[in-house]
Formats: sequence, structure tokens, C-alpha cells
Amino acid sequence: MNENNNNEPEKKRGDAGIFIRLLIISIALTAVFNIINTYRILRQTTEVSYSTFIDWIDKDYVKKVEFQSDRIEITLKDNAKPETMAAKLGTTVFRTGYLENDELIPLLLEKNIEFSTPILYNSPILSFVLSWIVPLVFIFFIFRMLTRSLDGRMGGVMGVGKSNAKIYMQQETGVTFADVAGQDEAKESLVEIIDYLHDPEKYSRIGAKQPKGALLVGPPGTGKTLLAKAVAGEAKVTFMSLSGSDFVEMFVGVGASRVRDLFKQAQENAPSIVFIDEIDAIGKSRDNQIGGNDEREQTLNQLLSEMDGFDTSKGIVILAATNRPEVLDKALLRPGRFDRRIIVEKPDLIGRENILKVHSKDVKLGSDVDFKKIALATSGAVGADLANMVNEAALRAVRMGREEVLQEDLLDAVEVVIAGKEKKDRILSATEKQIVAYHEIGHALAAALQKNTQPVQKITIVPRTMGALGYTMQMPEEEKYLMTKAEMYAEIVVLLAGRSAEEIKFGGVTTGASNDIERATNMARAMISMYGMSETFDMMALESIQNRYLDGRSVSNCSPETLAKLDNEVLELIKDCHKQAKAIIGSQAEALDELAQFLIEKETITGEEFMEILGRFTKISKDTDENSDDKE
Repeated sequence: MNENNNNEPEKKRGDAGIFIRLLIISIALTAVFNIINTYRILRQTTEVSYSTFIDWIDKDYVKKVEFQSDRIEITLKDNAKPETMAAKLGTTVFRTGYLENDELIPLLLEKNIEFSTPILYNSPILSFVLSWIVPLVFIFFIFRMLTRSLDGRMGGVMGVGKSNAKIYMQQETGVTFADVAGQDEAKESLVEIIDYLHDPEKYSRIGAKQPKGALLVGPPGTGKTLLAKAVAGEAKVTFMSLSGSDFVEMFVGVGASRVRDLFKQAQENAPSIVFIDEIDAIGKSRDNQIGGNDEREQTLNQLLSEMDGFDTSKGIVILAATNRPEVLDKALLRPGRFDRRIIVEKPDLIGRENILKVHSKDVKLGSDVDFKKIALATSGAVGADLANMVNEAALRAVRMGREEVLQEDLLDAVEVVIAGKEKKDRILSATEKQIVAYHEIGHALAAALQKNTQPVQKITIVPRTMGALGYTMQMPEEEKYLMTKAEMYAEIVVLLAGRSAEEIKFGGVTTGASNDIERATNMARAMISMYGMSETFDMMALESIQNRYLDGRSVSNCSPETLAKLDNEVLELIKDCHKQAKAIIGSQAEALDELAQFLIEKETITGEEFMEILGRFTKISKDTDENSDDKE
């Protein structure tokens, strides 16, 4: 009861502010209405002198006279002589100033001229009421009705100052931790928070306090929002969800008002969980730079104040998600606000396998489905990618007329998500087809003839919708978290081997290697600038990663002179790898021709077919086994 009474003055102040705003708007619109109306009347009539008016009466030109508060309106007869102003201007209505003239009325009676005074102008008070008060009341009433109607739909006067948080209960979200896989550490941290909400006494007995907030951090698609919804399903308490952009408005102060309203709702519905998605929209670090956003900073200040002020014993937890933690204000991240940072990373091999199982639980699967192989082929994929792959596989099975999903459907779905669908309407010419075939076989040969590389899974020269005219797919033998210098060097050689095959076979180059060159250059630069794999710079960090969970773009930490030396060393590394690639391709000229012709004929060949043909020209099978043993 006390809480409600304390909120009454705030509610009244809010209503008074709304009333004043509507009144000001109504007065302004009424003034505009009167100005336009007066301007319209003045444009419809032409002003003449009083003496001309008396002269027209004497000449019997006047048909009607209307006396108003500040002027006299004159209407001439249709048969007025051509020399009158009516004939010149093409109008019969004029006006002149009002003068006190006792002889005017008798003159009008003598000439039988009709005259009158409108009731509106008879009384200044009545004129004011009809011109100002009535339109003002009418406009105010219309606006008030509109705002009341929108208030019910949008949570306030057109939503201003009110929180747009959606309140979910367990039966509405339909998501629990059983629906989330590959994020065991994140679930463990959230389970502890949920357990505290259910049984706070267990923690208070030992003196433990509930965390005020938890920040979910990770790349897009890893399941941050899904985890938050799973918390709602598990906690069985009020779950309030909204996005950081919901606080941002054009009017300064509105976002802060919405933050206050949000925490007020959370306290009224305690125990409760508040989830703010994309909190970086309002939580960016404050600065004094020109062009700063006052509204966003006021909203952030209010959020900081509210998170300090609420009592955790009432069972309120703040969850937030972002993929840009580096831009968040330090005051927001300190203990006492967001006490816990929960990293939601890309899943590992076991995590990807479990995610595939979760998303395929309602899908009819064939007996040959091996999720481990699919997980190996999708290194770096996030939960959203894997869910999309399962759905694409199911769609392909339907297109093929089957009632269950096979392993080939899942492998094709991996290619669809990574490279796009086959572009059947793009037909390559015989020359282009030959160039693409030699290019892809070049990649495959470099991968097969080197140590520290991944085995070839598939080679195709069928164009894809994402722009690739062909590609070579490699399948890792195991999940790896580190790459050695030798492995990175070999990977650059594989990337440059496609262009090298073109040079050796055709004596020229094409534009098809642009993506290979870009990836090779980025890898070579990272080896020197970030991984300390350089004799010149030793273990000096020349660049660092910005926006780690988004584009992962590198930024320079050194002088322009050092950057120039860095560029030279990258160039030397690329040249060395290019030379190595040409040496590998040149030593297998016969195998290159044989494999390229086979690929041109078949358009798509498997890794087994590739290795079988290559085995006729080299002892690659034995070497591959040895390489495999070395890796183990």
C-alpha cells in the first residue's frame, strides 16, 4: 500500500505534464487555424478607400454592405459600370476600413442598399469564444481521445516514458535448458542464479549474496537469447524481456523514464528476471566527444542508478546480452552491477554434435547419419548455423522424395550454408570450366602432398550462389584449438596452389583467385603481427583484434615505419609460399592433367576418388598414413 501511495505523486506529475503538452499543442494549432482563416478572407477581398466606397454608393454600384468589428465588406452589383474596380479586377467583393459616420446608414436606406452586422462580430466576447475557445476545446478533446486510445495499446501516451518490456511465463516461452546444447559452462552459471531464486535461504545461511546481474557475451548466433529464454522456462518466475534499442528515443529523458518504469515493474512482480538484449545500444562508454548522445547517456546513468538501488533479497536478477563487450561503460561492468560475465563461445566438436542432436530431435533420420562427421565438417559454426543446416537437410530430403534425412542430405546442407546453393542456370564455357578445374585440383594437390594439412573431402566445379565457381572441401581429422607455424605455412601454400596451377598450365592468371589471395594475405599477416612467428619482430605484437565477437578486424599498434617493414615481411612470406606451391604442382604435372580431366567430366568428385587417381602417380597413401601418425 505504501508503495502505491508513493507512486501517486509521480503519476499526477506525469498526467499534469501530459495535460500541459496537449494544451500547448492545441493553442498552437488554434492560432494557426485563425491566422490561415484571416489570411483566406483577406485574399478573397480587395481593399479600397472609404471615399471610393461613398462614391460607389452615390453611383448606385453597391448591392450589399456588411459591417464587421474592424472593416466594412462591400458587394457590388453585377451590372456595375466597366470603369469600376470590379471590372478591372474581376471581382465584386471589396473591403474598407470602419469609420464612425452617422450619415452612412441614412444614405444606405435612401439607395435601398441591403446592410447587416453578423452576430459573431456584434460582441467581441462572443467573437473571441467562437474564434478561439471553441476550436481550442475541440482540438484538445480530439488529441486527448487519441492519446488515451494509444495509451492502452502502447503502454503510455504513445509509449513515451513507459517500458515496452514483454512479460513471459514458463508456458509461453516453451524453452528450457534441455533445448540448449554446447554451452554447459554458461548453463552452469545460470542454473546457480535460478536456484538462488527458488531457495534463497540455502545461500543466505552461509552468507552468500545473489549476483545482481549476469552479462552474456559471445558472437552472434551462439544462443545468448535462447539461454535467456531457457532461464525463463526453468526459473518459473516473471521474465521481462526487451532490447536495448527500446530505451532509445528522440526525446531526452524518455529512455531514463523507461528504465525507472522497467525496474518498478520488476519490483512489483518479484521474484523476476529482467533480460536486456543488445545492451550495447544504451551501455556504450561515456565520453565528452562532440556529437555525443545525451539521451543515451542519461539512460545509461539511470540504469546504473537503478542497478545500485534495487534489493537483491526481493529476488530480482538482471540478465543482459551483447557481442560488443569492449564498448560497454566500465561502471556498468563493475562488481555490484553485472557481477558475472558468462562467455557464450562458439561450440567445440562435442558441443556441435550435441547441438545437431537437439535440433534434429523432431526430424526423421536415416540409419547412416553420423553427427560426429558433420560436426567435424562444421568447425567454427555456431548454433544458429547448425540449426539451419539441419533444416536445409530436411528440405533436401523432401525435394528428393524421401521420408527421412540421410547423411548425404546433411553434408549437402553444410555446403549450402557455407557456399550457397548450386547455381544451375550459370553455365561455364569450356575454357572457363577447364581453368576452374585446374584451379581446384591445384588446391587439392597441395593439400594432399604436404604434411600438416587436412584431407580432401570433395572437389566440385559447380558454381554456387555465393559467388564461388568451384571449391575444394577439406575435412579435419580431429578438433584442433591451436595451429603450429608449419600448419599455417602449409595452409597458405594450399590457398595459393590454385593460382599456381593456372600459371603452370595456361601461362597466365585470372580473377578467380581473389578470395584465396585475401585469405592467404590475412593469415600471413596474422602470423607476423599477432602470433610472434617472425624472426624480424620476434614476439612483438604489432596488431590487436577489435570487435572480437563480430568482424574481428585487426588494428595497428605500431608506427608507420614498422608497418612498412611488416608489409615487406608479409610479401616475402607470400612469395615463399607461392614458390613452394608452384614446386608442388610442377612436380605432379601428369597427375594434375589426369585429375583435371576427370573433374571436368564428372564436375564433382569425392576425396576417395581423388586419392585413388593420385595414388597412380605417387605414394601419397603411405605418406598420408605417416602424416596421420605424426599428427596423433
